[in-house]
Amino acid sequence: MARAAVLGRLTWRVVTVGAVVQESERAVTLTLESEERITHRPGQHVDVRLTAEDGYQAERSYSIASAPDDPSVSLTVERIPDGEVSPWLTTVAEPGDQFEVRGPVGGYFVWDDSDPAPVLLVAGGSGVVPLMSMIRHRRRRDLHTRMRLLYSARGEPDLLYRTELDELAGDGFDAVYTLTREAPPEWEGYRRRIDAPMLAEVRPAERGKGTVFVCGPTPFVEATANSLVLLGHEPARVKTERFGPSGGGS
Repeated sequence: MARAAVLGRLTWRVVTVGAVVQESERAVTLTLESEERITHRPGQHVDVRLTAEDGYQAERSYSIASAPDDPSVSLTVERIPDGEVSPWLTTVAEPGDQFEVRGPVGGYFVWDDSDPAPVLLVAGGSGVVPLMSMIRHRRRRDLHTRMRLLYSARGEPDLLYRTELDELAGDGFDAVYTLTREAPPEWEGYRRRIDAPMLAEVRPAERGKGTVFVCGPTPFVEATANSLVLLGHEPARVKTERFGPSGGGS
């Protein structure tokens, strides 16, 4: 049975786009339907494969944004101008279109909801996507684990899921934002890149306790993880997920 499950995850399957939601100027969320339900853990990703009419294929990995209990899998994709996959997913794909996915993939960057320790989520740009799966999972399961999201973006329009995150605030969850380039005059959040002093301010009161998930571009992730360790967090409890310089798949 276990072997069959592994083989299933490693097999390409056809999915159909059920809905497309514009999250920002450059990002959309695709809700995918498939004959066999794709089951995942919060934090995992899938491989996406597109095949052109001439047979050329391109593959990229994208994090799952939906909670494991959701009936459909959702991917939030940020458009990379010179990418091979993201331009089609974000500007061409529409309900009824089909492509292939494989997965879910990844067993390290996942949240184990049986751990009662507080959770700090740190996102850079579209690195918020797998963290959103964790946040939604917490709500769907009516869990009370203390969880805080520290989310860095270029400007306010680039904050994905902003309305939903604000609506989810309460009962042990909250989101803290920082803008690195442009902030409106009425902005009340941080106005700089994430640094050690900011992390020291937003982390749980029990210094060094709990689990931290950091996701974003490689330089962002490395700098953040190093700061967390210097602040006293156990390296083994600082879980990281990196991607390209642009901060997303292509």
